[in-house]
Amino acid sequence: MASHSSSADQPRVLVTGIDSFTGQHLKQHLEQSGFCVFGTCRKPPASTADFVCDITNKNAIAQVLATTRPGYVIHLAGISFVGHPVVEDFYRVNVLGTQNLLDALVESGLVLNKVVLASSATVYGNQGLAVLDESICPMPANHYGISKLAMEHLARTYFAKLPIIVTRPFNYVGVGQPEHFVIPKIVAHFKRGEKLIELGNIAVEREFNDVRFACEVYKRLLEIEPHGEIVNLCSGQGVALQRVIDTLNDLAGYNIDVRVNPAFVRANELPSLVGSPNKLISLVGELTQVNLQQTLESMYLNS
Repeated sequence: MASHSSSADQPRVLVTGIDSFTGQHLKQHLEQSGFCVFGTCRKPPASTADFVCDITNKNAIAQVLATTRPGYVIHLAGISFVGHPVVEDFYRVNVLGTQNLLDALVESGLVLNKVVLASSATVYGNQGLAVLDESICPMPANHYGISKLAMEHLARTYFAKLPIIVTRPFNYVGVGQPEHFVIPKIVAHFKRGEKLIELGNIAVEREFNDVRFACEVYKRLLEIEPHGEIVNLCSGQGVALQRVIDTLNDLAGYNIDVRVNPAFVRANELPSLVGSPNKLISLVGELTQVNLQQTLESMYLNS
């Protein structure tokens, strides 16, 4: 059972999408940091602190808010896989679902300290720049990115009513991430002892931060005074996919054969893509990154 039966003066936080990869890690991190954590999920939960809730149903959200009465909200629920096959879902869930949440929060009468909304670095699109900061005009290139940018514009209209911070997370990875993402896919091949893997361009450099780093950022954003901000959730540290493979070769004790599948190579792919963490650091202070080897070890050794 979650810690909601603890001291009445514990800060109460509601995490939508708590059954997601990020949500599960975030729940543990926030509880260890002294928060009383409630969540919404799509399937019947294991914890009595979590509630089945369809965020496209405003009444369902309102009921959860009335029951949990949070002082903080972190909104993770949404369609997060770029390859999701039903286009309408991106807008119905990511945009209208967020509007339902924000409307329900405004109407709840709750005294809210912070509402953190998860957008995505995909809103930037293909800028032709190696380092992306928040001053750049977004140009999303797929429905996922477009829906997240629409959500950001929607959120701005609530800045005067709610203490909102919007995050643009760059890639982060960790235990429990689905295998349709590239790092879990590579790790899974090594765990199965497979000798061959098909990938796209392995020379590209991207941020592959640790999910524990992301969770610490979310916690700190709850605790700061500023709001009405949009901020990158990033480290500014790029990692080549080849380095990930080399590290796993060492961990597993054998070298996997990497074959480039043209179907996995994206047109106009940038050789390097990282975010500028300057604004984030100005808001929450210096952050310690988990090093890549530790991240990959935790994923590889986790059964």
